[in-house]
Amino acid sequence: MVGPLDSAQAITKLPAQDLDRARRFYRDRLGLEAVEEREGGLRYVCGTTEFHLFRSSGQPSGASTQIGFEVEDIDEVVAELRARGVQFEAFDIAGFDVRNDIVTVPDNYPSKGRGERGAFFRDSEGNLLALGQATP
Repeated sequence: MVGPLDSAQAITKLPAQDLDRARRFYRDRLGLEAVEEREGGLRYVCGTTEFHLFRSSGQPSGASTQIGFEVEDIDEVVAELRARGVQFEAFDIAGFDVRNDIVTVPDNYPSKGRGERGAFFRDSEGNLLALGQATP
């Protein structure tokens, strides 16, 4: 069945209580620069996708992943982000192999590989972000 959103581009929107603080985190810690800005918002492009930070008086729950970045080499990216001051969440998840704050998940979407490795961290505003790498 074809729906009205089949060809739409999905864009993640993340709340930020302090846009200047968030801009510094994304620039200094993640190496990302906003490609556009408006009053109360920043727009970032990663590959063929994008996400926006918007000024909000609310706080994210941080209880679930709000955006994930698929990377080619998670070990390399984790090491680089650590060197930039990113602190990864330490998870002890029953039934999963966790090493160096990277969790290995045995099943994945079949078109993306047999499994996935992931790591999680919070931005300056409390949003839970993830890195993911499909495993063949």
